Amino acid sequence: MSCSLLEFCRLQELKTVRDYLFQSQKTEPAEEKSQTENELSWETSEWESAWDSGDNKEEEAVEEETTGQSGPWLQDCVVAMSPCSDLLVVAREQKAVFLSAKWRSNDSGREEMTLAVSWTGTLMTWKTTEDKEKCVSSSVCIPLASQKRSSTGRPDWTCVVVGFTSGYVRFYTENGVLLLAQLLHEDPVLRLKCRTYEIPRHPGVTEQHEELSILYPAALVTIDGFSLFQSLRACRNQVARAAAAGSDVIQPPPLAYKKWGLQDMDTIVDHSSVGIMTLCVFDQMKNASILGGFNASVKGSPPAMSQYVTVGGGPYTGFYYAVEGSSQPLLSHVALAVASKLTSALFNAASGWLGWNKNKNEEEAVQKQKPKVEPATPLGIRFGLPDSRRHGESICLSPCNTLAGVTDDFGRVSLLDLARGISIRMWKGYRDAQLGWLQVPEERGDREFSPSASLPRRHALFLVIYAPRRGILEVWAMQQGPRVGAFTVGKHCRLLYAGYRLMGVNSVTSQGWQLHTQQVCLLDPITGALRTVNIPFHLALSDKKSERAKDMHLLKRLTTILRSREVEPDILESEAKSVLLDIKHPAIKKQLLSPTQQDSFEGIEEELSRVGPTLQRYAQLTSRPSVSFAQDSPYSPLPAQAFLSQMECTEDGELRVIRGSETEWNRLGNFMFWGCLCGNSPLHKVCDTLQEAGISPQQLLSLLLSVWLQREKEMLQKPGETVRNLHTLLIALSNMKGAVEESWDTQSISPWWQQVRHTCIQSHNSAAALLAAFVAHRAAKASITSRKIPVYLPRLLSLQSEWEAVSLELEQWVVFVRQLEDVLVLQTLLLVPPPQGSGGGAAAQCSIKTLMEGGTGGIADSVSKWVFRHNLSPERLKEILQKREDKEAEDKLEQKAGEEGKEQEEKKLLVAVCQRFPHSLSPDLLFAHCCWEYVVQWNKDPEESRYLSWAVEHLKLVSSPHIQLGISTMMWSTFIVKRLSAAAFLMEKVGKSPKDRLCRRDVGMGDKAATYFLGCCVQLLQILMEADSAVEEVPAPELSVEEAWFGAEGPASIAELALEQRGVHYPLVQHHCLLASLLHSAMTFSLKVKPLSLFDSKGKNAFFRDLTTIQLMPSGDMDPGLISLRQEFLLRVLTAWVQAIDDSSGTSPPPLPSSGPKADWWPSMCLELGSLLQVNPDILRRHLVCELYNQGLDPRAEEVMLEVEDKDVLGSQLLVLTGQRLSYSLLHSQSQTQAAMELLARLPPTLCTWLKAMDPGELRCPLVPLPQTSRLVGRLIEILPENHAQYSLALHLLEAVEALTTED
Repeated sequence: MSCSLLEFCRLQELKTVRDYLFQSQKTEPAEEKSQTENELSWETSEWESAWDSGDNKEEEAVEEETTGQSGPWLQDCVVAMSPCSDLLVVAREQKAVFLSAKWRSNDSGREEMTLAVSWTGTLMTWKTTEDKEKCVSSSVCIPLASQKRSSTGRPDWTCVVVGFTSGYVRFYTENGVLLLAQLLHEDPVLRLKCRTYEIPRHPGVTEQHEELSILYPAALVTIDGFSLFQSLRACRNQVARAAAAGSDVIQPPPLAYKKWGLQDMDTIVDHSSVGIMTLCVFDQMKNASILGGFNASVKGSPPAMSQYVTVGGGPYTGFYYAVEGSSQPLLSHVALAVASKLTSALFNAASGWLGWNKNKNEEEAVQKQKPKVEPATPLGIRFGLPDSRRHGESICLSPCNTLAGVTDDFGRVSLLDLARGISIRMWKGYRDAQLGWLQVPEERGDREFSPSASLPRRHALFLVIYAPRRGILEVWAMQQGPRVGAFTVGKHCRLLYAGYRLMGVNSVTSQGWQLHTQQVCLLDPITGALRTVNIPFHLALSDKKSERAKDMHLLKRLTTILRSREVEPDILESEAKSVLLDIKHPAIKKQLLSPTQQDSFEGIEEELSRVGPTLQRYAQLTSRPSVSFAQDSPYSPLPAQAFLSQMECTEDGELRVIRGSETEWNRLGNFMFWGCLCGNSPLHKVCDTLQEAGISPQQLLSLLLSVWLQREKEMLQKPGETVRNLHTLLIALSNMKGAVEESWDTQSISPWWQQVRHTCIQSHNSAAALLAAFVAHRAAKASITSRKIPVYLPRLLSLQSEWEAVSLELEQWVVFVRQLEDVLVLQTLLLVPPPQGSGGGAAAQCSIKTLMEGGTGGIADSVSKWVFRHNLSPERLKEILQKREDKEAEDKLEQKAGEEGKEQEEKKLLVAVCQRFPHSLSPDLLFAHCCWEYVVQWNKDPEESRYLSWAVEHLKLVSSPHIQLGISTMMWSTFIVKRLSAAAFLMEKVGKSPKDRLCRRDVGMGDKAATYFLGCCVQLLQILMEADSAVEEVPAPELSVEEAWFGAEGPASIAELALEQRGVHYPLVQHHCLLASLLHSAMTFSLKVKPLSLFDSKGKNAFFRDLTTIQLMPSGDMDPGLISLRQEFLLRVLTAWVQAIDDSSGTSPPPLPSSGPKADWWPSMCLELGSLLQVNPDILRRHLVCELYNQGLDPRAEEVMLEVEDKDVLGSQLLVLTGQRLSYSLLHSQSQTQAAMELLARLPPTLCTWLKAMDPGELRCPLVPLPQTSRLVGRLIEILPENHAQYSLALHLLEAVEALTTED
């Protein structure tokens, strides 16, 4: 199938059209005319004669017969055609002819479409010589879509837009009635172009708005399509009402437009409005650095811009970019005209220049008072293609808005890449060329049996070039493709390319519409024929030099020769040799030369032994007992009545199976084939009987596969025997007439084998599907290698070298078998039952279809659900994933003591699945999905705090900071922030840690769960801050999938979503982490506090905002009152922690737990909070030392004392504490000894008085061993300077303690 020119319409009354448009010219005498033509054409006669071959003689004969219509008269006219091919406009100077579509019967009685004259007239009248020079310069026909719900895509009516050299733009109906006129600029209109709505073929493509663009020599006016559509409808309705009322005065609606003054270009002759585009980040930064230099600032998001491309001179091509929203639309002054008696004089004057009410007086008024023209907004050129000698003549935009064809005065056609702004191809020898584009969709039949049939159809792009000097029409494949078609046509034709479709269409109204529009039309003014170019899609896939395309042609030729029975054997052999020697492609040559081979069953047995262990484990897991009802079983006997009810005899005498319910279909398949599969029925006899019955092989194949997939459990009991029988049955069915097409090209996909793959793709019975694939793969290979070849062809093997057989069908099977093996291993893992008492639902069923539809993260999502069901801890999962790369890990797992065999089997299965999916189950992806699975389960049951804790632990194990950052952000915004804000406001309201009832009401969980939740919030925000700090140092990971699973569709994986998240504002995250830490402290130690009151107004307003936004944060010195409140709260936290860790005193403190109120990190956290809250950390350390001594925890206090900076103050505080201890021992102890009383009498009076003033009741642990107190006094002597006021008191205390120790 090749390119073709198809005539779809013919113009009537061409001579009438020409005579009307050229009636002002007087007919010259024939001799004078001939002489003039000879004088004017002598320069080009030589080279034109070179193109005039024998084919052109027929054209000359036609021209002689159609006298009066020949000659290039159409080249002097403005021609515009509706894309719906129902209206053609031909205009010259002030006159125009409208031709509308009509159907008529030709000589043979066949209906055909013609274009007949429907209106002729003058578009504007002139009274002066200046007016006479103002004529039509450009025109477009815009079909307007119907607004009725019953519309199927045909236009409601067509508007004719005409531009004049005076600068006016006028809008007419198809009957020549003027609707609207506007003077937009006081320069000649050079070109009118339109853009209409197209449904984006791919996600991410920007939707383009409808638009009418008008080009002037130094300005460009754009009118929004929606506004224009509504205005034209309103004008048409007003014209109809005015006509019904007998008046021709109408009130025009307002018309909004934008006007750009195109600068920095010498001459502009044509343009294209490409539409709205958004730069990528790299191009945005490149432009910013070019325009603003090294220190230029870049906006967060690239601005949307409208791109305009102009052609002309200086430079040859110019690229303009108008940022959206930079210019306000100008409101047309036509809306100021009011139709009323009071303002009739003003309206009549205005309606003249608008063209609604035309008479002589009004035309004269126009000359006196011209309307005000709005100034243009200057728009500088961004860049261009400089070529001082080259001048562009026209530009034609491709339907996909990415390419454009440009013609110039050097006879060149250039292809522009509009995104990069460069010329990527050039054709020479096309003077006065006319361009058009064709976008051809892929045929639907080619994708019906393809696994990617649900993907959008591909489209091929072709450039159509009409060279009038050579009288040739060429079609070129884009972008660097060859010429795929060429046609000899007349030298006076016009190539009509609209480049748009219906106006007024959007994504909602176009649903289900079939828009019948012609993309490219060739108008021949000699014959009046309108022809369109038909291009098949496959021409874009191969070029004229493709050896494969040529070899496929030779293969078909050889097949035809071999099937011919009338050719003599000698001639047949010589022809076959000739063709074989001409074939260049090794795969096709090997296909022809391969001798017949019988496939053996050995390959299937090898594959069975390879997957045997997995099949055995799968069979064990699927053999668990289940409950079913006998009447619903597909294995029950099939009554004769039920069998006959599913059979239907066609008119041709063939038997057809009626497909009813799934159960009935399975019962019929079980009746026909289960006996054969078990070996109880003769296979070939059954197949012969079914073939004689006339049932189609496709239906028999469907029945066989249904019973094979449904009876998986029975089949797995004796896999070797049943697989052998299936192989025999499948080969027998494949050899039936009508199964595998005789004309099947082994380099293409076979519908027969595609049916097998399509059935197995949807099956959840993984083992049965895999075994069926093994058998079908071998059967397909046998079918390919045993194509019927004449006996003598193997003799030609000696002429050839060795090649490796390549077949698209076999490649499909290799990928398919690999996918099914992956699915079997994954399904086996998912079937492993969870331990008793664990959460989660039933095991997930997977198939190729479900994994493909699950997206790139579907596999990791399934495994993460399995991890949740099996209660596998993050550390255990990490250990398994680390061992999967070590080949010795399996032996270690088997020999590891203390673990059960069942648990070992589960771990081996998980390792096997991870090895089969190295990309989809990479550690980062699996940890990310496990994290998300646990946080989702926690959100369902917030009382299960362990779920959230394990989610955070999984998140910590993710090595990529980019993924960590994205998942943390998503967890925060989706699950965390709402509950955290509720907890904060609740605590602020009650002023203390809330009770269980209030927590359940506001936060949705109990007080213990809320405490755990707040601790996880702190960890999550810390992970978020660490990931944000590390993002700049590590490149983003490149996510990929296994080669066999490239075609996955569906939702993006969690990791992909994470990588798409925006960066966070670090100070805002730190601000929330501060609040979460305060809330966690208050809930853990049951403290009274209003957490939000510890922050100023800026701090309060910043809470619970989007972490990606930049908020106004607290800065500078804080209010002393707030700092005092913060300090008091942190001191209470430290006191509560010391009371919580009260333990028996000893020389070395016992280790503390890692979580809970006794955790060892509470002091360091308080010090970190103090530095953030502007609290002096030394005050906190001194308080902690005193509290530890107060509690009797002297060893811990000595550790903290080393970090205290202000030793003097600490010495004074500890001196009081030592005095309280001695006062208790000497004065308040129940067991006062005589030695103690004597010692008290020997003490200096000042010390004795000081000890009596002490209050030992403040000590929480007054009974401290004397050696500890002695050690404390020794520390006091060390840290107090000798000039300290209390140094002597410390010395007296040391003497007293030593005396007491000696007495004891």
